[in-house]
Amino acid sequence: MLRILLACGIGASTGFMAANMRKAAKAQNLDVTIHAVSKSQVPEYADKIDLLLLGPHFSAEVPKYRDMLKDHHVKVASIDPDNYASLDGEAILEEAIDFYNEE
Repeated sequence: MLRILLACGIGASTGFMAANMRKAAKAQNLDVTIHAVSKSQVPEYADKIDLLLLGPHFSAEVPKYRDMLKDHHVKVASIDPDNYASLDGEAILEEAIDFYNEE
């Protein structure tokens, strides 16, 4: 199972994205959990996730979160702005899985 957390300013826009990603995961019969929260809540999830995806408007903060979560072995990336703008849950899920599986 892959545990994905999406985070943005207050978690609202990533909430829509998480819902679309869950629909795509269900359609593909994938074993993933996907939640969305505000950035301030990320530390609470450190030991409950495998991958953190930040909204594209917070991509500059990726290094900060990588450092914060390194002891928990959480991979951190930002969401592709084009897929984010179109709320393309399937594309973001595919990118997330590919990124997680990279060495």
